[in-house]
Amino acid sequence: MPDTSLMQRVRGEAHVTLGRHGLRDLRQAGSAKAILPRTDAPEPEVVFLNTAGGITSGDRLDYMLTLGSGARATAGTQTAERAYRATDGPGRVVTTLKLGAGAHLDWLPQEIIAFEGCDLSRITQVEMAGDATFLGVDTVVLGREAHGETLRAARLDDLRRITRDGVPLHIEHLTLGPDMLNDPACLGGARAMATLVMAGPAVSDALEPLRAVLSAQDVTAHASAWDGRLVARFLSRHPAPLRRALVSAILTLRGRPMPRVWQCEVTT
Repeated sequence: MPDTSLMQRVRGEAHVTLGRHGLRDLRQAGSAKAILPRTDAPEPEVVFLNTAGGITSGDRLDYMLTLGSGARATAGTQTAERAYRATDGPGRVVTTLKLGAGAHLDWLPQEIIAFEGCDLSRITQVEMAGDATFLGVDTVVLGREAHGETLRAARLDDLRRITRDGVPLHIEHLTLGPDMLNDPACLGGARAMATLVMAGPAVSDALEPLRAVLSAQDVTAHASAWDGRLVARFLSRHPAPLRRALVSAILTLRGRPMPRVWQCEVTT
């Protein structure tokens, strides 16, 4: 008799390589996919997606985007990723972004929605040349607000690492567990949070325009800049105002519209 206790697990890999003049290589397997939709933007847009619809115990997804020298691109995810209830260890998502000399990447994935009982481990690593420019965002929503869901047993382990010419530039490791989710000293009642990082030459020039935009938002948000990187952090009790604030910040830093997959109309 077959062992019916073994459940099917998701496996997927999607790797994209772009040069100065467009696509050089595309490889994908399993439930991880990458598409390059036609857009009016001057640079390619890469959209990663998980056809399984979410992450649970034992799942593993690997995404990789490589930009050659002088290449420019916008990349992100098709929709919010869902971290479902996990009963046998974490699901894992590893994203690797490589930027060659003079390359420019706007990495704009949509949010992770953590369901009650989820267990998610993520690693996002960015390897950039010294004169490359990177704009990246990471958003986490704790529970489904429309369902009145309050997380009590969820787990999230999230490592983000940026290196410039092989030297660590920005490293942060967020770990949330059941003892932290409702601790006022941890998130202060917030159920949505985001971090925006921009790294590259002269990024500090964008600090004051960004602060002006953040001051008009109905969320807790602050920004600072130092040593070739700009960091902004957002907290909100509700996902919708955080998303609006985040989009306004990204528009200010990009100077052009959001990718079509974000399906929003927010102006600065």
